[in-house]
Amino acid sequence: MRLAHLAALLALAAATLQAQPPRAYLGFDRNDYPGDAALPELHKHFAFTGYWLTNPPGATHNPWLGKRETLRNAGFGFLIVANGRLDAELVRSAHRGKSPAALGREDAAAAIAAAQREGFPTAAILFLDQEEGGRMLPEQAAYLLAWTEAVARSSYRPGVYASGQPVDDGPGPNGKPVTITTIEDIRAHVASGHLHEVAFWVAQDACPPAPGCVVNAAPLPPNLSGTPDATAWQFAQSPRRRSITRACGRTYSADGNCTTPAPARFDVDLSSATTPDPSHGR
Repeated sequence: MRLAHLAALLALAAATLQAQPPRAYLGFDRNDYPGDAALPELHKHFAFTGYWLTNPPGATHNPWLGKRETLRNAGFGFLIVANGRLDAELVRSAHRGKSPAALGREDAAAAIAAAQREGFPTAAILFLDQEEGGRMLPEQAAYLLAWTEAVARSSYRPGVYASGQPVDDGPGPNGKPVTITTIEDIRAHVASGHLHEVAFWVAQDACPPAPGCVVNAAPLPPNLSGTPDATAWQFAQSPRRRSITRACGRTYSADGNCTTPAPARFDVDLSSATTPDPSHGR
């Protein structure tokens, strides 16, 4: 009877653990480096940070370079990211004689070299920033395929930052409208064998499922983003997308940005992950 009672208690404990959501950690990312002096205050709220390997979108230089060791010593983990190309850039490049695939391999080589210079360990995940949402156009798919395959052949692992927000994808077989997310489209390429397995940093700031600009010690885990098995979930952006964040608009600042608690006061994007170092970059 005692053994049976012990077995029942162990089974109950296991079921309770399975029912509990995984612990999640909070991180931030922004194009501009916040400065060394701000790191102790930021680390009171954030376990990890985005880390640009290349110039952030719209920037002419990268203020994050050379800061890995400073951030690591301050206690931060990493989401390591490289800027991808917009569709218009891919089309212009093709017209000039360089295919999207060739450009993807070239950009991957630059990201790999930057990760090595910054001292990121082997097997760290490098995320490609795929900014444009919806089903990928052929040139976008060729670029992403070439980039992720090149990283997969290196000592690093490929990941993609992409949208998990459903958008219209035209009529389905029954004539009714259907939706798709960029991550669903990428996963279809993986399932077809055209793409290695990749890690996903999902951008989904629609409320719900996103809670808005909420900085607390218990963020929602990535599996609540609507994208299964996501490595990280970016659930708040600066500036907010007003059309999909009406339900959580009050969590943002008056100017529409997501702002860190005082006294730091930085405009940031917020992400959650089930590990304090989602890229394994420490």
